[in-house]
Amino acid sequence: MLRIIDYGSGNLRSVQKAFERHGVTAEITSDPNCVAESDRLVLPGVGAFSDAMAALRERGLIEPIQRHVVADRPFLGICMGLQLLFETGWEGGQHDGLGVFAGAVSRFDCSDDLKVPHMGWNQVKWREGSHLSQVVGRNAQQPEFFYFVHSYCVQPSDSSIVAAETDYGGMFCSAVSRGRLLATQFHPEKSQSVGMRLLKYFIEHV
Repeated sequence: MLRIIDYGSGNLRSVQKAFERHGVTAEITSDPNCVAESDRLVLPGVGAFSDAMAALRERGLIEPIQRHVVADRPFLGICMGLQLLFETGWEGGQHDGLGVFAGAVSRFDCSDDLKVPHMGWNQVKWREGSHLSQVVGRNAQQPEFFYFVHSYCVQPSDSSIVAAETDYGGMFCSAVSRGRLLATQFHPEKSQSVGMRLLKYFIEHV
């Protein structure tokens, strides 16, 4: 069973509908027992890092998510679902994340001519040699456009987990991958055909 984790952070129905277009039943749940029993988990989300962690904690969802990832069961993080995987978030002070990856989540430090939040379509360049470079039917040297909405970006301590990068006043990590875990800063469910191909890859190959 593929389940989408509901911790009160919006955008769940659009993610669910994107999977349904591939003929996959995706159940939205905030029940920690259902999360613990899931074959595949999707952690989406928008909003503030600290609020998201507080909501996961209140619902008893932190431990089931961590166990799922440690067991290397298929996991997809989207936007805030990527950021929460890291040790520390710096939105409104220092806050602990899920601690799956070493590193921090920091606000964009952009020049005045670039707006924050980073919103809209931008190129995603998959790392050369990454198995994900073929997901969109192109090679790693031919970027595709995905849809972003965020003010903070992840800074992994381990560069080997970086699956893709994007330029917004400097390169930032826009996707990570390790084992059966894939997480993206962009929104596949809002990224039209290229996003749908990425979700299909998660369904069929992760």
